[in-house]
Amino acid sequence: MSQYLLAIDQGTTSSRAILFTLEGRIHAVEQQEFAQIYPDSGWVEHDPEAIWETVKATCQAVLDNSGVDTRQIAGVGITNQRETTVVWDRKTGKPVYNAIVWQDRRTAGFCQQLKEDGHEPGVTERSGLIIDPYFSATKIRWILENVDGARERAERGELAFGTIDTFLLWRFTERRSFLTDATNASRTMLFNIHEQCWDPDLLKLFDVPASLLPEVRDCASDFGTIAEGLPAAGATIGGVAGDQQAALFGQTCFAEGTAKSTYGTGCFLILNTGEQALKSEHRLLTTVGYRLNGKTTYALEGSIFIAGAAIQWLRDGLSLIQMADECEMLAEQTPVDHGVYLVPAFTGLGAPHWDPKARGAMFGLTRDTGIKEIVTAGLQSVCYQTKDLQKAMEDDGERPVALRVDGGMVVNNWVLQFLADILGATVDRPEVIETTALGAAFLAGLHAGVYRDLEEIEKLWRCERRFEPVMSKADRDRLYDGWLEAVRRLQAN
Repeated sequence: MSQYLLAIDQGTTSSRAILFTLEGRIHAVEQQEFAQIYPDSGWVEHDPEAIWETVKATCQAVLDNSGVDTRQIAGVGITNQRETTVVWDRKTGKPVYNAIVWQDRRTAGFCQQLKEDGHEPGVTERSGLIIDPYFSATKIRWILENVDGARERAERGELAFGTIDTFLLWRFTERRSFLTDATNASRTMLFNIHEQCWDPDLLKLFDVPASLLPEVRDCASDFGTIAEGLPAAGATIGGVAGDQQAALFGQTCFAEGTAKSTYGTGCFLILNTGEQALKSEHRLLTTVGYRLNGKTTYALEGSIFIAGAAIQWLRDGLSLIQMADECEMLAEQTPVDHGVYLVPAFTGLGAPHWDPKARGAMFGLTRDTGIKEIVTAGLQSVCYQTKDLQKAMEDDGERPVALRVDGGMVVNNWVLQFLADILGATVDRPEVIETTALGAAFLAGLHAGVYRDLEEIEKLWRCERRFEPVMSKADRDRLYDGWLEAVRRLQAN
């Protein structure tokens, strides 16, 4: 009898395979990191073959080490780093170029030209997105324009494009499934989120042949069967969602007005807006939250490019710490008003600023500044950026007053208390913080009939700890004003 759901969580720095019980608890986890490739300033790439190998290896390891047989798996879900772009040969399955990662800024000049030519309002109206290198469309165009013969091969229908989910589906099903889901499609800047289809005007604007694009399905759907000779062979892939939407689903934010924030490499705050595709006046993104049975639930999203990656930089770039978990101890020894502000714009600033040319900086350094203050400033930068998003949503008329959080950083109690304080909002940490993978598992279970409906899934969410704000409004405003001044100074340079 089926007892488990297998979630494949393909992230920016690592691939993971997680077995969940049908009650939504973690049974076993395997993880492998892979190399980050930086060919030029602001460029970020991955080797698609390395991604594929780590996904296969973690899936096989989680089955082997847990003793779970494929026959015990009710369904498989895939969640993935969004916007990261792969173009491959349909016959050989080989990528024509490295995957261009969502953080990559190489197309900033082209995006700026499109804005100056007046194209952004039309793009936003159709896709819900702003014109930015973050999204897939300009990455696809770059590959077609810069890889020898790629444009001609694409026009002849010889190439395929996919975000990472599509690439994995293609490989897992031995080329039988050329599919994506509505959430990943909504992040390409080529998808009309109102009509729920690839948009001919956007394809023309970005010069992307329609033959490159996969079929778009609901998030809980039949995405194919894993082929023989691969881990979990014979199991059905029944759920797919981009990582942030998967976390929204895993946090069971099914009611309009509920919100979650994920703290991984970046930070992403998503607010469920129900059947309404709410248009932001403050440069937030209108996106697909999830689509089930042909019905779309929309969301408002703020994207921060650097969150946990700032702590990784403090560890690996500056060698100020040896382990990420040292940060909490150092922050506890440091007053919150130490005067140092780190703006981690290593790959530009995301929402609501959307400044692709911005680069990181530190302000307020004195002779008294030491490791403790710099590390604390790194932690606080994540919370300040979340405050930016909360303010933008509030100005759009949808202020989240309670937040469900997940991701690797939320094990840090100091961060979550400071987050609650600077937001002036309740912050809930669930028992299972791997909610991105859990969302993919829930979607697969929904397709498999393990769960009857969303209400049944919602009952499985459990709060581990609640953080309430204790900081005064005056202190909160003073600290945040210092952050805003640091951002203004950064952008003025």
